[in-house]
Amino acid sequence: MSHGYFGKVLWIDLTNEKFEEENLPDKIYRQYFGGYGLGCKLIYENMRPKVDALSANSIFGFFPGLLTSTAAPFSGRYMVAGKSPLTGTWGDANSGGTFGPEIKKCGYDAILFKGAAEKPIYVTIIDGNKEILDAADLWGLDIIKAEEKLKIKHGKFIKTAGIGPAGEKLSRISGIANDKGRIAARSGIGAIMGSKNLKMLVLKGNHKVSMHNKDDFMSLVKIYNQEGKKKEPGKLIKSVLNKAPNFAKLMRRFRIKMSGSAGMIRHVYHNYGTSMGNTLSAEIGDSPIRNWSGIGMYDFPFSKSKNLSAINIQRYKVREYGCYSCPVQCGAILKVPELNFEETHIPEYETCCSFGALLLNNDLMSIFEINELCNRAAIDTISTGATVAFAIECFENGILTKEDTDGFELTWGNAKAIVELVKKIINREGIGDILADGCDIAAKQIGKGSENFAMTSLGCEIAMHNPRIFPSLAFTYAYDPTPGRHTAASIDMIEIGSIKKFQKGLKLPDGWKKNEMKWIKGQKITTCFYQALCCAGLCSFSTLFGPYPFLDIINSLTGWNITVDECLNIGLRIQTLRQAFTLREGINIANNKLPGRVIGDPPDERGPTKGISVNYQNYYEGFCTEMGWNPENGYPLKETLRDLDLEFVIKDLY
Repeated sequence: MSHGYFGKVLWIDLTNEKFEEENLPDKIYRQYFGGYGLGCKLIYENMRPKVDALSANSIFGFFPGLLTSTAAPFSGRYMVAGKSPLTGTWGDANSGGTFGPEIKKCGYDAILFKGAAEKPIYVTIIDGNKEILDAADLWGLDIIKAEEKLKIKHGKFIKTAGIGPAGEKLSRISGIANDKGRIAARSGIGAIMGSKNLKMLVLKGNHKVSMHNKDDFMSLVKIYNQEGKKKEPGKLIKSVLNKAPNFAKLMRRFRIKMSGSAGMIRHVYHNYGTSMGNTLSAEIGDSPIRNWSGIGMYDFPFSKSKNLSAINIQRYKVREYGCYSCPVQCGAILKVPELNFEETHIPEYETCCSFGALLLNNDLMSIFEINELCNRAAIDTISTGATVAFAIECFENGILTKEDTDGFELTWGNAKAIVELVKKIINREGIGDILADGCDIAAKQIGKGSENFAMTSLGCEIAMHNPRIFPSLAFTYAYDPTPGRHTAASIDMIEIGSIKKFQKGLKLPDGWKKNEMKWIKGQKITTCFYQALCCAGLCSFSTLFGPYPFLDIINSLTGWNITVDECLNIGLRIQTLRQAFTLREGINIANNKLPGRVIGDPPDERGPTKGISVNYQNYYEGFCTEMGWNPENGYPLKETLRDLDLEFVIKDLY
């Protein structure tokens, strides 16, 4: 008997309105865990190469992690995956909340869609009954209104994931939303859902995965949670931490990094979430400023950024919000009387930066409003904010005029104009129709040198962390099979929580920061482990909070005896298949280059990043060699594919 998974996935053919269950061998779960690892295996083998991502022949799906739906701390994640309509590469996106576990509760390890419906529909799997139903009365509604309507019809205990107006209008920067504001945002997979006329997936089940050794599993969970509480800092330290956003200038001057003990980080995330970085990141140089052309301490100094500080945001906090099985709960629900918002999700750092520092906008109310607009529309705030920055710079340089923008003055920090432009992007109105597919596609339509203001990697808007502060992010932005993302393997980012403390026996090479070959080996370890971590269903923040019995929990659940070496090999397999998918689609990853502004070419002449240029291209050949890929073009070698049981890829790449 299998433990930890059901050994079964559900295929839904929307063209023929058919449901088909597929049984999978145990071997696949041990090789790929779950999440986008399992997704890549199934989609790669079932979707033809170079299919239009928005055609009926495109396949996408929902994939909970291996540990999702269990009590394992931080395991509430699920992934959506398919071919990205934004970049043409492998595409995946990650979300938390409570939806992921419900997939498992319905008795499936994944739910995949192919074909396309002739008219708007939604799919329900409720207590074992599967139906495809008319969504005419849902189409056009935002995700919150649509969910409310579905709960009236199907009961308050259902869980939903779906698209808002952005996905319906096939915006290539749209995502899929659940829990009124948790979004699998990147890669534009909301547009795939829209192209299939699929509004919502509605779930309710009561299945439970079996456990190999439930007593050991629950003991590991209990001990971890108890140890986490013991590490909480004392009253004095808490008092200091609660004032940390006001120390932004001090941290810059003395080069104090955003790190600390597991207990300190846990306290900060629980009380402030990622918004703690709003002022700190702007001041120390981590936040991109004025579409990556500015410097925080001069162009968006603390006197401005403090308006967006975590302390100011907390004044609107009603209660903490946490994903399923999360002991930290970094989210929050806010009440904003100024905007008549009775309940809204706290904006994450990425959102605050995308519509704050990136645009020189320090109007907190506008950030709250934009966050709510984007949540309801289910659109990626990173790509949307970056696209607004692109439009502002085009306006500043006379490429766009008031006639193009329906009379709006698209200037830096103009909160009212920014909010109105976001609405236009969501609804594809006026200039918003051109911008709704992201700034790379917009630049191709606008021309006139506008491409110089599109800060993208292979078409994906680059995330809100500066590789001149975290150098390996440049490597990730350029060369991960899902480019431009900070939520991919970066040795600098994962070291914030010290990966060696997270999983016993997992260690980066000593001195990796000063030695190129050690860096390359360390980046491989990080890449491989990160794939396994994500596909197990764990939040990427989980590595910040100290030692975690990662493999012990997996083994007690499944009955396996996975070692650190096997775990890294699983991650290598997953990353290699993601790489192969992107290469199969004709994407030349090896020759990808990032915009000069992003990497410091030319370098800043003042500020925290003065004189810094990031050399990321010279590492790629060595990294490919270490991964068992051809260093000239990134193609996995035949022997590597055979060793990883990926022989089915050889015919496509050779």
